[in-house]
Amino acid sequence: FPEYSQTLPHVHVLDLEPTGVIKPHVDSVRYCGTTISGISLLSDSIMKLVQSKVDPYTVSDDYRSQPKVSDDNLYSCKVLVRRYSLYVMSFSARYNFTHEILKNEESFFKNQHIEKGRRISVICRNEP
Repeated sequence: FPEYSQTLPHVHVLDLEPTGVIKPHVDSVRYCGTTISGISLLSDSIMKLVQSKVDPYTVSDDYRSQPKVSDDNLYSCKVLVRRYSLYVMSFSARYNFTHEILKNEESFFKNQHIEKGRRISVICRNEP
């Protein structure tokens, strides 16, 4: 985390069943600062990032609102998130891209199917 910021005092634990997904979203600026980090446990998974044309500072107060995204946006990528790995999203990746965990039917990385089992992730954020 940036040295000028305070880490939030609580972590967020997500327990995702094998058939579960995390829909595309940009974390609310009301609850999270410049950086999000996560430790991914139990299973490999595919995280997809898609450039968002939504300014996170002008999104409605409904922090669960999810911007519509599609592959015809300017930039997108899939990231192989290995079990026991640490990932960090900050600044542009955090504010300008949605992130999601794909369902098994869509979980391909370099033309290889990545079967997702139960996934637990421990998420830490800094203060807004």
